[in-house]
Formats: sequence, structure tokens, C-alpha cells
Amino acid sequence: MSTGLRDWMRRGNGLVWLSAGVLAFAVLMIGGLVGLIAARGLGFFWPAPLVLFETPAGPVLGEVADREPARGGEPGRIQLRVGNRDLFGQDFRWYPESELRNPTLPEDALMVERSEYGVFLGRVKELRKDGLTVSTGPAALDEALERLPGARKAQAGIRAVEKGEVGRLNTALEAIRLERKALERRPDPARQPQLDAREAELRSRYADLEGRLDHLRAEAKRLTVLLEAWDGQVKEMPLPQVVRLVPSNRLGLPGKLKVYASRLWEFVSDDPRESNTEGGIFPAIFGTVMMVLLMSALGVPLGVLAALYLREYARDGWLVRAIRVAVNNLAGVPSIVFGVFGLGFFVYTLGGSLDRLFFPERLPTPTFGTGGILWASLTLALLTVPVVIVATEEALAAVPRFQREASMALGATKWQTLWNIVLPGAMPGILTGLILAMARGAGEVAPLMLTGVVKLAPSMPLDGTFPFLHLDRKFMHLGFHIYDVGFQSPNSEAAKPMVFMTTLLLLAVVVALNLAAIRIRRRLRARLGGSTF
Repeated sequence: MSTGLRDWMRRGNGLVWLSAGVLAFAVLMIGGLVGLIAARGLGFFWPAPLVLFETPAGPVLGEVADREPARGGEPGRIQLRVGNRDLFGQDFRWYPESELRNPTLPEDALMVERSEYGVFLGRVKELRKDGLTVSTGPAALDEALERLPGARKAQAGIRAVEKGEVGRLNTALEAIRLERKALERRPDPARQPQLDAREAELRSRYADLEGRLDHLRAEAKRLTVLLEAWDGQVKEMPLPQVVRLVPSNRLGLPGKLKVYASRLWEFVSDDPRESNTEGGIFPAIFGTVMMVLLMSALGVPLGVLAALYLREYARDGWLVRAIRVAVNNLAGVPSIVFGVFGLGFFVYTLGGSLDRLFFPERLPTPTFGTGGILWASLTLALLTVPVVIVATEEALAAVPRFQREASMALGATKWQTLWNIVLPGAMPGILTGLILAMARGAGEVAPLMLTGVVKLAPSMPLDGTFPFLHLDRKFMHLGFHIYDVGFQSPNSEAAKPMVFMTTLLLLAVVVALNLAAIRIRRRLRARLGGSTF
């Protein structure tokens, strides 16, 4: 070995370059993974061409979804998204490449995104009103595109009435039913006539609302569109059931960008449909963020108080050392164990006791004695408490000792010193523990499956109905949504893009929450003149 090489190694330059290379490799791996997820997910929203092929069985229209090259004597195959599940029975089909001949891009080919049965691929044959033909052929497509926004607005109004006014009336009627049940145990003759009058008023309003909804639904069904598949089969459906009309082959770049933006906005702002394989995932985004915030609000104070006692008040001895060992071991316990504990203690024991004490009239239907966002947040709070304790203890130890001594020399008590000197100085480190806790808690799925997460939640935990925050309700979560769509969906091929997009969105939510906490920590450090932790 030459003298220059020995000197280079002696100074540690080899280790520096090795460390830099490993770091660069890790960054490339992470960037490649995120790039793959983004490409497979974001590319799904771009309107692909609709290709018409000639096959021995007749013409086939579809989007080219995947290709398998020929290998080992086996011919190559092409997967087409043919849609029309209600007519053909499946959305995706594989064809030998040799059978697909004479590909063309027909100008009148159309993708119809529907609220039920997935997409329809074909053409618009007629537009009808009250069963009478309004227009046919290309003119029917143009008129359908013109009338679709108004029809969708009317359909959204119907859904708003169903979820808003009807939901509030059902809630009020349910409250009266529960109060009647409570009066069976504690009779109140004066209250019964008041409940009768109130119920009669609500039922009258309910009947009026039902009549109004029936009228709106009938009006929505007056305008229908007759669709024709490329094999000649036809399908008539009300125009409000059409989510989007996409004539992919005749769209220019501005039109495709408009469709792309519309689909992307629908994904992040709308409710899911078709077994979560289409539509949006807004309830899952909302549930994930709300669960993380509740988990942080419940777990971080507990971890900070425990660390404060262990570091500042407890005398060092075998008991304190045993507690620290237990805390470190808890950080390595599998998350499903916390889920089983949460189910047994929070849901069945604590929740069941709350039901018997405060909601006896609702039994045997449980209120808090079943999974909900409160119990899921508490379970994850316990899961992340060890991380907060360890980070907080390190932050408290990093506060210079002379600051404590100076405060006490000026006459401050130990509590005043902790509150005014130690905790503010340790706050950046405490926020580091919060960041680590959020990063771990946001991605956990196993405990949530036992304590409150569901495939589809009819109502979100936060809404406009008193008391507005409903901690007993079940919720949706992005992590569970990935598991459900990827492994439990009956239409796995259609679910693949949703898996990639939901994964990308979960990463974005975790990064956004962490960046918010990091920004707060940075401001605290700047205000406090820096921190050693």
C-alpha cells in the first residue's frame, strides 16, 4: 500500500466516502420508490386513448392497460380496460397480441364515468327527455356535455338534502326515541305530551322532505342518455348518474389537462364509490389527520409528564432503572399487541362501563362499547408514548445545568424553574418526540383494525350535528384503505391505481404533519437562541 493511500485511510477519508456512498444509495432507493409510486398513481388520471381493435370475435374498444412480451414460446399479451362491467361482467381482459389487429382511434369513442358499475366505453347514441329523443349521434354527445354540469349539480343537491336535512331529522327522531326509553325507567307525565308534539312536528317535516326528494329524483330521471357499446349492446341511464364524459380521442392537450385536474380534485375531495375502487378518499384523509391530532393531543402530554417526573423528581434507583428498561422495551412491542389491549381495555371494559353508566337507554346497541376514533387514538397514544418519553428525557437533560442553578439562586422554586426555564429550553426536543410519534402513529394499521377503523364510514367524526365532535364514531384511515383496496377488493385490476395514489397521499400527509411540527420547532429554537438537542 502506497504512503499516500495509507495516509488517506489513516485520516478516515475512506470511511467518509463510504458513508457518503451509502447515504446516496439510500436516497436513490427512497427517491426511486416514491417516484415509482407517483408515476403509477398520478398517471392513472391522464385520459388514455380509446383504441378499437379487430378480433376474431368482433370489434373490441378499450384502453391499453398493460403488456406482457412474448417469452419461452408463449405469445405476447395485451390487457385492455374494456369497462362495461354490467354488460361484459369484467372491466379488464387479456388478449393474445396476435388477435388484436387494425388498431384505430375512433373520434366518437367515449369513456363514461358512472356512479355505479364503473366506466362505460362506447358512444352516445341518443339523448332523451321523458322518453322522447332530443338529439342523436355527435349532436347528442355535444348536448350531453353541455347539460351534464347542471345534472350533476342537481344530483349533488339531492345528496346534500339526504345527508343534511334528512340526517338531522333522523338524529332528532332517534333522540326522542331514546328519551322515551329513558322515561320508562323514570316516568315524567308532563314530558310525554311534549315528546308527542315534537315527534309529530318532526314526522310532518320528514314527510314534506320525502315528497320534495321524490320530486327532485323524478326531475333528475327525466333526462336520460342512451349509450351504445362497440358490440351493439345499448344501455340507458339518467344523465345525473354520469360523473364525467371523456371523449379521449378528440381531446387536445388543454382538454386532457382539464380532465386530469378534475379527476385529481375528485380523488382528494369526494367520497369513495364502487367498493372504494373509484371516486375519492376524502373521508380517509380526514380520518387520518384527525386521528393523528387526537393521538398527539392525548399521548404527548402523558409522555412529557412521565419524562418530567423520571428526570427531575424521581430518585435514581432500581425502580427508576426498571421503569426506563420497561419504557425502552415497550417501544419494541408489536403494534398488534397494543391493538388487542385497546380492544380489551378501552373498548370492552372502559367503553362498556360508559355505556352502562351514561347511555343505558341505547343498550344493547353500544355507543362507546364498540370501536371508535377515541379508542383508536388512545391506543396509538400508548403505542407512541415510549418514543415521547425517551425524546423528552434527552431534551430535559440537554438543558444546561447553570440555567437551573441561576434560576433557583434568584429565589425561584423548583416548579417555577421547570416551568419557566427547563420546559421552554427543552421544547424543541419535545417537539422532536412529537414528530417521531406522529410519523409512527400515522402509518400504523393493525391496532386500528381492532379499535375503530372501517372500510366505509357513513358519517365522519366531525360534522355539523351537535355536539359536532363525535368521538364514538368509526372512521376511515389511509393505511387501512390501502390494505382494503389492495387485498380485499373484488376488482383488483381497477384497484391498483388507487393503491398507488393512496400510498402517495399517505406519505404526503405524514410529511405535511411532520413539516408543520418541524417549522414550529425551528421557530422555538430561533426564539430561544438555539438548542443542543
